[in-house]
Amino acid sequence: MAVDVLTEVTIAAPRHRVAAFAADPSRAPEWYDNITSVEWETAPPVTVGSRIAFVAHFLGRRLAYTYEVTELIDGERLAMETAQGPFPMRTTYTWADAPDGGTRMTLRNAGQPTGFSSWMAPFMSMAMRRANRKDLAKLKSVLERHVAVTAGGD
Repeated sequence: MAVDVLTEVTIAAPRHRVAAFAADPSRAPEWYDNITSVEWETAPPVTVGSRIAFVAHFLGRRLAYTYEVTELIDGERLAMETAQGPFPMRTTYTWADAPDGGTRMTLRNAGQPTGFSSWMAPFMSMAMRRANRKDLAKLKSVLERHVAVTAGGD
């Protein structure tokens, strides 16, 4: 069974700011609760072909995996894939202007678990959805707090 989890949030910050922050893998530990470290295998900044190694904890397990950026449309879309481990995954971010002047961001994780992980797909989908909602809420908080601080200093 495939896993395909789509989550979205509206952030009261300009799209260019949200996209620049969220698309920078070095910033992932600031808003992803499960990601504990990030190491560039290619030189920054992010481009198609960039490789970034992540260490995360999910469902009580330590996960180490390397993503390769497969698509980048500056300020609109970033997609990256990993074929490692029991759960090959594609993660896609999109950013669009929201009607209120903020940014609508989507986070999509899709993959095909193999082996024992395939039996856990329904549970993994629920856990991923919960984690993604939490992570996007944290991203929203971080970026909106930054916008408020910046606006207060103008």
